[in-house]
Amino acid sequence: MSKFFSYELQHIDKHTGARAGVFHTPHGDILTPVYMPVGTQATVKGVYPRDLKEAGASIILSNTYHLYIRPGDELVKKAGGLHKFMNWDGPILTDSGGFQVFSLAKLNKITDEGVYFNSHVDGSKHFFTPEKVMSIQENLGADIIMQFDQCSEYGYTRAQAEQAMDRTSRWLERCSAAKTREDQALFPIVQGNFYKDLRLESLKRAKPYAVDGIAIGGLSVGEPKPLMYEMLEVMRPELPESVPRYLMGVGSPDCLIEGVKRGIDMFDCVLATRVARNGTAFTSNGKVVARNGAYREDFSPLDENCNCYCCKNYTKAYLRHLINVNEMLASMLLSLHNITFLQKLMRDMREAIFADSMTEFAADFYAKYGEQG
Repeated sequence: MSKFFSYELQHIDKHTGARAGVFHTPHGDILTPVYMPVGTQATVKGVYPRDLKEAGASIILSNTYHLYIRPGDELVKKAGGLHKFMNWDGPILTDSGGFQVFSLAKLNKITDEGVYFNSHVDGSKHFFTPEKVMSIQENLGADIIMQFDQCSEYGYTRAQAEQAMDRTSRWLERCSAAKTREDQALFPIVQGNFYKDLRLESLKRAKPYAVDGIAIGGLSVGEPKPLMYEMLEVMRPELPESVPRYLMGVGSPDCLIEGVKRGIDMFDCVLATRVARNGTAFTSNGKVVARNGAYREDFSPLDENCNCYCCKNYTKAYLRHLINVNEMLASMLLSLHNITFLQKLMRDMREAIFADSMTEFAADFYAKYGEQG
């Protein structure tokens, strides 16, 4: 590992292989396994940074593509980097923008050199190369940065998946060569779609660059969950032991549990705040769709086992009212609750790992939550 980063593997669950550790970064320690709330545009939607900390969040994620488009990475650099710009003194991870270039851009053209695309905001033309993406992320100043990769969609043919995997590997070499800041950890990304041999080949090529950590991309892209778990099992024996393993874009409670059971250390997803804005809450007894009429006269909290600000002060009936009159406070309260719920879930799993009881923990959680991975 580099001098600015180190990972301490503290315990491995004897029955599942789930891992508990500490990832040391320039802006603080991250206890793993960890769920990272997503602050796409340098803010976690509807949640104050102080409340994120109170909820237990130790690291948040922001997005290279969106911040490049608005307000611009040069402006963020002038502000003193993302930490100062958004007033977050803990660790930050930025993704490479690759997924957004392929999914959000109105038009794009992929070449071996890079990707030409039109902004989803105003249609302006841009060109991302591995070198450009490294420059943007260095301007943003996150602790953990991602290589520029080509994410292949579920349903890609083998030939398409292999081309994307090869391109991702070549772009990784260029990202590594272009990186200049020692105080940023570059994570390579494993691709390969849902072809086992391509996954293992991508992992083999990525491992020499996994100095501080490694990421797994191209999962949770519309495939059945058992297929995602199968791919994790395929990669598991070959994943490096001495660095954090990051599964990108995964954040439902069941997927967090199943990922941890398969040796994953880091997760992120917009799901917690996105479903909150639609009136849905994660609770220890399953999902609660708070807009439903069943809660019109329900004066109990969302979750009796939660000590977040929402659950300590408000009832389902009040939350339903807020949702149905389109008050923004509903989204704020539910977002805070969902993030708090997932942070507690990760803490509880960490305790279960130390107790070698991850299997029992998962079974007990599913019995109450009502959803098996």
